[in-house]
Amino acid sequence: MWKFATLFFLFIFSVGKCKSEDDINFVYKNKIYKKDIKTVLLYKQGWELSYPIINLNSDEVLKLSFDDLDSTINNFFYTIIHCNSDWTESNIMPFDYIEGFNDNPINDYDFSINTTFKYSHYYLTIPNNDIRLKLSGNYVIKVYQDYNQDSVVFTKRFSILDQQVNINAVVKKPIIIEYSNTSQEIDFSIIHNSFPIDDPYNNLKVIIRQNNRFDNSIKNLKPLFVKDNLLIYDYDEDNLFTGGNEFRDFDIKTLRYKTQHVNAIQFIDPFYHVEMATDNKRTFSRYFYHKDLNGRYIIKNVDGHGDELDADYVYVYFTLPFDQPFIDGNLYVFGQLSNWNCTKQNQMAYNYERKMYELRMLLKQGYYDYEYAFVKTVTNKIDDTFIEGSHFETENDYSISVYYRDFGSDYDRLIGYSIINSVVR
Repeated sequence: MWKFATLFFLFIFSVGKCKSEDDINFVYKNKIYKKDIKTVLLYKQGWELSYPIINLNSDEVLKLSFDDLDSTINNFFYTIIHCNSDWTESNIMPFDYIEGFNDNPINDYDFSINTTFKYSHYYLTIPNNDIRLKLSGNYVIKVYQDYNQDSVVFTKRFSILDQQVNINAVVKKPIIIEYSNTSQEIDFSIIHNSFPIDDPYNNLKVIIRQNNRFDNSIKNLKPLFVKDNLLIYDYDEDNLFTGGNEFRDFDIKTLRYKTQHVNAIQFIDPFYHVEMATDNKRTFSRYFYHKDLNGRYIIKNVDGHGDELDADYVYVYFTLPFDQPFIDGNLYVFGQLSNWNCTKQNQMAYNYERKMYELRMLLKQGYYDYEYAFVKTVTNKIDDTFIEGSHFETENDYSISVYYRDFGSDYDRLIGYSIINSVVR
């Protein structure tokens, strides 16, 4: 009875509160706010490498999981926020898009087994018995602590799709000579035979993402040609991505022996330390195909009995030699292992004695992709080609999201989604 009363109060409070201008303009990101929280994963249940998107009113389920290295059991709650195509909060109330309660406890957790780092592993599925989502579009799950929504632990993005249009897409070598050896062109068309779109220039928003990154997405493309129920987006320059390079990788699924790209494994009481082989700059190297996970990672411990609880946390050391430190920016180890962000946690420091950039990261056992990114101080833009180089042959995933809002609506519907790979091998 107490739990029901508490949840009812939280629900009424969230429904009744007014949104300030700061709330409306705030962009929600994939971001961790508490240092003890690690390995936040959100994917379609049963497919760890899937992007967090499911179909509206389907049997598909998203699974959220994360670890807490705090030695005590914490009271975690979550709320779900509907967002516009730009990940700002929609101008609709929770009861418009939620069936059930919008403030719920995370009750499912287990403890790590035989690990040097002791952690609690939390998990939940969406939808569940407490909450179902009624509308398509972008969503953010906000996890907070001790009944206090201002005590945010992390935020994570996902989407609900109501497929109303079809998307035909192709990845091509750019026609413009300047980009032909380094970039990839994404041409596509939207077919809306049974879904009328009166004003595609104003009703639609199309967003293209590379490997599910958000920092370099292409936005605000308008159709070049409109033919009956066909919208054609066939640009020469506005739809280009730098191809980048195949991701580097390392394997720490076992700590019993060294695997490829691992230089040394040491147990220095009480924790494990993994030294990676020294990396090199690849800016002007020839392209070499290497099968990768497009920047993602998989949690696994081949010596244990259950990956989520038996996988240990280890300190991983990265090194990248340079004669002098950069004065106009910083280097980062980049990928899903950094939440596709560049922060203090994945920023490298220059060692003058060794003439190397170095970084120590605390990571859970598994198989990881990564790359090096450079961020100029004046632009604050992430450049993953400065160290890695860029090639039109590189294998990448591209997702195309189509959002629709008519003149009488208060939110962006996600009516189309498609993933295309740049290479078929």
